[in-house]
Amino acid sequence: MQFRDLTRQYQALRPAIDEAVASCMASGAFIQGDPVVKLEQQLAQYVGTDHCVSCANGTDALLLALKVWHIGPGDAVFVPDFTFFASAEVVAAQGATPIFVEVDPRTFNLDPAALERRIATVKEQGQLRPRAIIAVDLFGQPADFGRIGAIAEREQLLVLEDGAQGFGGAIGQRRACSFGHIATTSFFPAKPLGCYGDGGALFTNNAEWAAHARSLAQHGRGLSKYEHNAIGLNSRLDTLQAAILSVKLKAFQNSELQAVNHFASLYTNLLDGAVLTPYLPQGFSSSWAQYTVLFASTAQRDAAKLRMAQAGIPTMIYYPSPMHLQPVFAHLPVDEGLTSGWGRIKVCLSLPIHPYLTDDEVAHVCSTLKQAIND
Repeated sequence: MQFRDLTRQYQALRPAIDEAVASCMASGAFIQGDPVVKLEQQLAQYVGTDHCVSCANGTDALLLALKVWHIGPGDAVFVPDFTFFASAEVVAAQGATPIFVEVDPRTFNLDPAALERRIATVKEQGQLRPRAIIAVDLFGQPADFGRIGAIAEREQLLVLEDGAQGFGGAIGQRRACSFGHIATTSFFPAKPLGCYGDGGALFTNNAEWAAHARSLAQHGRGLSKYEHNAIGLNSRLDTLQAAILSVKLKAFQNSELQAVNHFASLYTNLLDGAVLTPYLPQGFSSSWAQYTVLFASTAQRDAAKLRMAQAGIPTMIYYPSPMHLQPVFAHLPVDEGLTSGWGRIKVCLSLPIHPYLTDDEVAHVCSTLKQAIND
């Protein structure tokens, strides 16, 4: 059993993927070919934004957004404490200061009430300028953008939606990667929509920001190839990856998102009462980048993880350390709430989830987990 089985996906989509790859190879247009333009249009239409700018990876997409907004030294950017390192790394890379915020222990996403407290503290201290909020769609579920957006508007802050795991999730009829002033996603192979290498994209309704991001992704390019108006990056999505992603996006829309939600529902039904299963607020839907459950204790979680490994069932711990305990951020002040909040979410374990599972496999995972708990 694979944690996220890309081999099964390839076998299911092989004819279309092979044709797309062969067409790309025959064209010889390996950089900025037509498939890139086509994919950007498809992605923008699916998400529901005016503009999509593809790039080399999800981290670059975040960095490009901060560069477009001229985030830099002296700026405070509010980041959830429970996320992948890149969400905070890009802030520090720009010379700004990440301010870590507690997450909701039910959804694992940024806690709006804690965000308000942290903004007030930074303003009271007066050492940094509050500039932006990075709200992560962790595990596939969008953050609470209704409340976060209201806070941002009141405090005149920019919102960057980190949808690396959230692509395909939604609040009501509105899809993830459309909620921030700028949103980003990742096409890392294990993501809900993944390519066969690295890739990413930035989404916005602001034409000026989109043009600036596109320029920055190509060395700050101006009107001609050798005119440069800014210090940028070399961050382009390969034509080959774009061709593959167009095939995968079609499958994602037609069957994969529905399938992964079926298996998530099956997990929830079979594990009811054994562990604390994922919480979806009313009106929210997830693309299930991960299916993460909570145990009664760290010891119980670790024992279950070991038992499942012995049974050939892969599991993952996302994430073993919060941002405020990363060595590179040891110099930053720690809010008391971060320490107490982390204690509530360090008992999580992510189970295998992808659109090409079978009902029997899910049942096997669940029975093994419950046996581990009962022994």
